[in-house]
Amino acid sequence: MPETYENTREPVVPDASDVSTVPVVPVVPTVPAVPCADPLGEPFLRTRFALPVRPATFLRRQRLVDHLDQALGTPLTLVNGAAGAGKTLLAADWAAGLRSPVAWLTVEAGDRRPGVFWAYVLQSLRACGAPASDAVGVPVDASGVGRGLPAALAAELSARDRPVVLVLDEYDCMTAPEVTEQLAFVLRHAGRGLRLVLVTRTEPLLPLHRYRAAGELTEIRAAELAFTPEEAAALLELHGLSLPVDAARALVDRTRGWAAGLRLSALAARESADPELYLKEFEADRSTVADFLLAEVLKGRTPEAQDLLLRVSVLKRFCPGLADALTLRTDAAPLLAGLHRENAFVEHLGHSWYQLHPLFGEILRAHLRVRLPGVEPELHRRAARWLRRSGFLPEALAHGAAADDWDFAAGALVDDLAIGRLFTGLRSDDLAQLFSPMGPEARSPAADLVRAARDLSRYDLDHGRAHLRHAEERLADDALGPTDDTSRPAADAPGPAAARLSCALLEALAARLTGCPPQAEEAAEAADELREQVPARLLDEHPELTALLLTHLGSARLWAGRFEDARAVLTTVAGTPGGASTVLLREESMGHLALLDYLNGWLDRAERKALAALSEAERADPLRPSGPGPGPGSGFSSGSGPGSGSGSGPGSGIERLVLAAVAVDRHELGRAQALLDEAARLPSATRDPVTAAGRALVAARLLLARGKARAAVEAADPAVSTAVASPWAASHEKLVASAAHLAEGRPDSAAEVLRGVSGDQPVCAVEAAALQLAAGRPRDAVDLLDGIRAEGPTAPAVAVGAALVRARVAEEAGDTVTARRLVAQALLDARRERLRRPFLGAGAWIRPLLATAPSRALAEGWLTPGPPRHGGPSRRGERLRRGEPLRPEPLPSLLVVPELSGREHDVLERLARMMSTEEIAADLYLSVNTVKTHLKSVYRKLAVNRRGEAVRRARELRLL
Repeated sequence: MPETYENTREPVVPDASDVSTVPVVPVVPTVPAVPCADPLGEPFLRTRFALPVRPATFLRRQRLVDHLDQALGTPLTLVNGAAGAGKTLLAADWAAGLRSPVAWLTVEAGDRRPGVFWAYVLQSLRACGAPASDAVGVPVDASGVGRGLPAALAAELSARDRPVVLVLDEYDCMTAPEVTEQLAFVLRHAGRGLRLVLVTRTEPLLPLHRYRAAGELTEIRAAELAFTPEEAAALLELHGLSLPVDAARALVDRTRGWAAGLRLSALAARESADPELYLKEFEADRSTVADFLLAEVLKGRTPEAQDLLLRVSVLKRFCPGLADALTLRTDAAPLLAGLHRENAFVEHLGHSWYQLHPLFGEILRAHLRVRLPGVEPELHRRAARWLRRSGFLPEALAHGAAADDWDFAAGALVDDLAIGRLFTGLRSDDLAQLFSPMGPEARSPAADLVRAARDLSRYDLDHGRAHLRHAEERLADDALGPTDDTSRPAADAPGPAAARLSCALLEALAARLTGCPPQAEEAAEAADELREQVPARLLDEHPELTALLLTHLGSARLWAGRFEDARAVLTTVAGTPGGASTVLLREESMGHLALLDYLNGWLDRAERKALAALSEAERADPLRPSGPGPGPGSGFSSGSGPGSGSGSGPGSGIERLVLAAVAVDRHELGRAQALLDEAARLPSATRDPVTAAGRALVAARLLLARGKARAAVEAADPAVSTAVASPWAASHEKLVASAAHLAEGRPDSAAEVLRGVSGDQPVCAVEAAALQLAAGRPRDAVDLLDGIRAEGPTAPAVAVGAALVRARVAEEAGDTVTARRLVAQALLDARRERLRRPFLGAGAWIRPLLATAPSRALAEGWLTPGPPRHGGPSRRGERLRRGEPLRPEPLPSLLVVPELSGREHDVLERLARMMSTEEIAADLYLSVNTVKTHLKSVYRKLAVNRRGEAVRRARELRLL
């Protein structure tokens, strides 16, 4: 291991700028009188031995200085970065604080001759007060030196008690292998006497891997040289510009923390009337940054390298093959490797992919338009076709759009069976935005299909179906062939089958949105046949297409009341193997399955499926697929159309409606309202028939539970126009209307409305039976119950509702024993699901029955109050035990579960997260006093006095 030395530093005042390209005034040291010339007879240039002076706007970055201090413990240190990265002034600032002798030498192109290089090295040692003895000698021949000079120098250095720090600035100018070999020899044999620091733009020819493996190398590279947002803000402050860290972060993102870019931008911003706006929006190609980069990076490159850089500037990412496609040459691989090695603002991404520094790319694109006007669209076209052939569809689409080649872009999307990506949430917003400029000049059937998909994703049914009809007419004439003979191998081209399969998908979606189940069935049948005609590989790559078809078919079947047929296809989608392209479809199918369970009377099952759907949506929300890949448009985002799951928070909305419906049946009205409000913010809440009907159902039941019968009737109408009426949606609307008639004293009208509610829908049938009984028609009520047709076990909601109807019939007939038994059975079934609504709406007849054993015990703790927590019995509990009828007060007051407002629920949730009152106030943008008021209300409703008790009680009541 290398010997380490104490780092004793001179104090340095942090008042300069970390930009190596800023003109500096050197501090000229005293140089010994002899020798005074190099082997060519030219006088030594003393400025090459001087530490550059740090300007007044220099920012000392202590983290880098601390890292450089490690150079005293390793033989070799490398400071490697692009032009303007701040390498030179960083090294100078560090060197100025050292007490050890520091020999500084700025290398130039002429030093490639060994004699000249070593003459300058020896002179730099003399300049710092550590001269070599006469035994080392001096080079007399510029073209070379013998082995004796390096050997003698290494021997003398190795004998020193304290090391000499030799800094070779701009070492990228040194390209002579002979000099590098001699320098490596001296470094290896000088031992503890030499610490070599190379400041360079390129990778030196020294065997760095050996030093790295031995732990004898200190490295500072581009990533570490980059300014952090905090450092950028401090640098701007030195230039008289006060910028928030967030604004500085945006500038750092654009410049990648490049020192020269920050400084030059700051200098220009000082001349602007609005410096902050300038730094946010400055045009890179019209700035001093452009002058710097063009002069330092582009100028001096070979014509081939310049041409390559200009052409790849239209790409965000590129590889040699893609670059060759743009240049029509085959030299991209060595050129790109060389540009990266030379820190020419070409960044290596791994796996042979590169990208340009963002600012450099901006400037090159502007320069391209000047030097090669009109070539940019052709470059995009070439890139699009190469990317298409190579399987990079998103990037191919982006470049096709950039070239205004809309027929190519639309054809590539359709040909790849990727049109479903407009609906699945993955890239849907990006794709919709990408195709938004497409005009009428795109005349292919594929372009019409994309227009149709875009319109249908926005629920624009009229335009969407018109474009779909137009595409189908064109396809009937076999107008669509392979997208482009050069974009995909002919043997792999799916031909018109891919477009027809895309048509079937859009037909199924249109059928779903218009409530036309027969049309959805026809589209599904057509899709089954067409899937046999497209390459299996494409179907495997795009599982979202089949999942979308089945989701639309399942939704249409659900609308038609074909519950078991709907369950079959939706279960298939829910069980689709995990993957990014189907995650939101799995969530939506699980939401539909939850609705099916609810409509069939299985509350607990419905709740579990709805929560699972939300969980799936939460996993999808942070999805941002990434990886090595070229071109623009590589990000992913959530969409807003059917199947996209976008909106306020994760989920398609239907699962929230199911949870709200379950909450209404459990008489958790505040929670139901909050969930209903969340679902209402989603686009599909009023446009998708199933979702619209579900929302109408929940809203109407919630209003009924609150005693607002007339408002419930208005809310029960889904307000969507459909080709076919939904039997279950119509039945629930009739139930609400009947309940309203009863509430307003019109029993005959209530009974008349219920005509048409059949036993095919058990949940609706038992509710209709209860309403018939309340209207004074017990025979009709019993007939409805007897006509229920259900397969498999009876759902809890059906069992509870039927038992209560029969209990009332028995009670009114004087059969109290049977009535008590049936109420007890209903309580037993309801307790498992916490189903309270049937008891709350049963009327006064049930109250005496609830007060008798065993009903009292079965109701206690979830429907009626449990035993008192302290002391003697409550007055209400005593009355219940004596078998006395309860007071004629609303039964909801017997419930343990209180109704919290939405804001109270928000506060309670944060209370459970152990947040303080002040933290809750900040998180909800409320005052502390307002939070305290909500807390008092929560404590009162939960009958507690402390935070911990409130959280515990809320969990017992499943409010959390």
